[in-house]
Amino acid sequence: MPLTFRKSFRILPGVRLNINKRSWSVTVGGKDGPRHTHSSTGRNTTSMDLPGPFGWRRTRTSRHH
Repeated sequence: MPLTFRKSFRILPGVRLNINKRSWSVTVGGKDGPRHTHSSTGRNTTSMDLPGPFGWRRTRTSRHH
């Protein structure tokens, strides 16, 4: 199993800074509602946990020129 580096810091209530080996991202939102994540790689993700084993996720990736 390869080792990975990932660290998450709580900046403010409902705001997290996530750092890994290749990029960083900021997540806004809580566990009980929708979460919006903006990554340094241009990826924007909106996700939400639904009741039971289901979850919803929508991802958009910006193109850098």
